[in-house]
Amino acid sequence: MHIARPWAFWRRVMYGTGFFVVFGGIATGLFFLYGYTPASCLDGDENGRESGVDCGGGCARICTVDVEPPQVKWIRAFRIVPGQYNVVAYIENRNVNAGVATLAYTIQLFDEQGLIVERTGTTSLPPSSLHPIFEGRIQTEGRVPTRTTIAFETDPSWVNAEKSGENFKLERRELTGADLKPVLTATLKNEIIDEVEDVEVVATIFNREGTALTASRTVIPSFPGRSSREITFTWQEPIAKTIRSCEVPSDIILAIDLSGSMNNDGGTPPEPVTSVLKAAEAFARRLGELDQLGLVTYATEATTVRMLTGEHDRVADTVKALTIDPQSERGSTNTGDALYRAREELSSERHNSDARKVLILLTDGYATGPGETPEDYAREAATALKSDDVELFTIGLGTELNEAFLTELATDEKHYFRAPTTATLGGIYEDITGAICEEGAAVIEIIPKQSGVFAPIVP
Repeated sequence: MHIARPWAFWRRVMYGTGFFVVFGGIATGLFFLYGYTPASCLDGDENGRESGVDCGGGCARICTVDVEPPQVKWIRAFRIVPGQYNVVAYIENRNVNAGVATLAYTIQLFDEQGLIVERTGTTSLPPSSLHPIFEGRIQTEGRVPTRTTIAFETDPSWVNAEKSGENFKLERRELTGADLKPVLTATLKNEIIDEVEDVEVVATIFNREGTALTASRTVIPSFPGRSSREITFTWQEPIAKTIRSCEVPSDIILAIDLSGSMNNDGGTPPEPVTSVLKAAEAFARRLGELDQLGLVTYATEATTVRMLTGEHDRVADTVKALTIDPQSERGSTNTGDALYRAREELSSERHNSDARKVLILLTDGYATGPGETPEDYAREAATALKSDDVELFTIGLGTELNEAFLTELATDEKHYFRAPTTATLGGIYEDITGAICEEGAAVIEIIPKQSGVFAPIVP
């Protein structure tokens, strides 16, 4: 093609090119100014050097698939008073170098009818840690939870993290008032040089099998470095019956049936009463140094023969010397009065507020007095004892028994023992000794929540 005026053509080309360059530059500028979002770790898209959406690669946030999720070691609801519960969960973070600065959770309490209540909260989760979560004073409107769960947010922000170290050392602990207003005091030392604020400390008491029995929490507002602090945990209800350890002493009443039927086997000395007293005497001499023992006998009436005392041998000698009053040969068996006399003594000023309360009642027959409904009378007395947190064991001797009645009197069916012959009594008293307390210190775990250093999440 021949161009008649080449200079004009090229001028038009130059003008056009300049126009497109200027327009393209303006358009590009406007795009970067208003329409372009650079790749970042917070843009909700997998771009840049990320290995997942806003995680991995150059991002501080670690992808969920690259970490092990939190493990719930256990969670339980503990009654404070009727209708009010504390919930404790032990959460394990097995990741050595990864943690969550703010982890949201939801705790739910259920009974047979379904969900009772829900509580939400947040916690930090340092790496390589066993972390307690405590939610207190949860109201259940009178319902009794049978199942407790905890769930965490589905995609928490895992980041590189370091544990702040084992800052705290437990120096001393002491449990008092276990059967009145329990108080656990402990001395905790901050072993680092820095002051720490708002240190949350959770105390949990376990049985020998490792099952949590109860828990409490306290907070230290300011904890200077290289210093010690005395901390206190409290409970509103007695916990002595809950803790099986022999570290908690026992106040025990032996209630022995001395009605006429206890001579029925005859012999010299008479049986079964002789064997009964021999087994009870041996039990009395096995008690621990801090335990107290009292003695109630009953036939037509009940009598407190020995008040609570730490002089076990004197009580044992009294048991050994017991005999059946000839008038009781034609009397009745007043089980209810025996229970009431035991309750009076276990509620007296002689009761040790650090001790659990225990009654061991032995009988070889039915409740036959007083009045026309002696078993109902005894049931009322047993209910009153249990309301005072007394642990009630019953022993039925022989074959002429109302076992359903004796099981009902006891704390539960495991607290009723059947002795078909006197030869089994010694073993039963030994079993009861083991049921009252287990050798060894109470397993009391006091855990200060450890903090962590978490990498910041930035674009």
